Amino acid sequence: MTRHIMIDLETMDNKPTSAITAIGAVAFTLEEGIIEPHFYQKVDLQSSIDVGLTVSGSTIEWWLGQSEEARAEMMKPGVRIDSGLVNFFDWYKAVEGCEVWGNGASFDNPIMDNAYAKCGLPGPWQHFNHRCYRTIKVLGRDIPKVEPTIAHQALDDAFAQAQHLINICKAKGINP
Repeated sequence: MTRHIMIDLETMDNKPTSAITAIGAVAFTLEEGIIEPHFYQKVDLQSSIDVGLTVSGSTIEWWLGQSEEARAEMMKPGVRIDSGLVNFFDWYKAVEGCEVWGNGASFDNPIMDNAYAKCGLPGPWQHFNHRCYRTIKVLGRDIPKVEPTIAHQALDDAFAQAQHLINICKAKGINP
């Protein structure tokens, strides 16, 4: 049985070079529809900037328009980016992750890959294990979206995305 991982990041840009402020992830199986365990790490923004990750004005403006809960989470203290990435690496290996899903082929996974490279750290997965949740969402447009408890809180988003992916795959008979 393949152990899938859904990643959701909170970032300060929309490019593969984005500064990361939070990493949320859940492990799940498509066959059984079980979502557990999970990972959450708040990351210090300045440490992301210090290793060369990017911030954009348009993303800062976007964050200012988000809910009070999402903005409050963004302001919580975090660990240095390199520590957060090592913690994620250890979690990923412990849960025996394989296929890694992100919300867009050009967003979560490439941002993580770039952050590992900028920190001089090996990434936990092979490049051929990247999967795109956004593509599966298009195939399941008729399947109701699962809403997170707090939108743009990385762990809540990861849970909601994983559940939606499971629902789509079951309804459509997809076994990626």
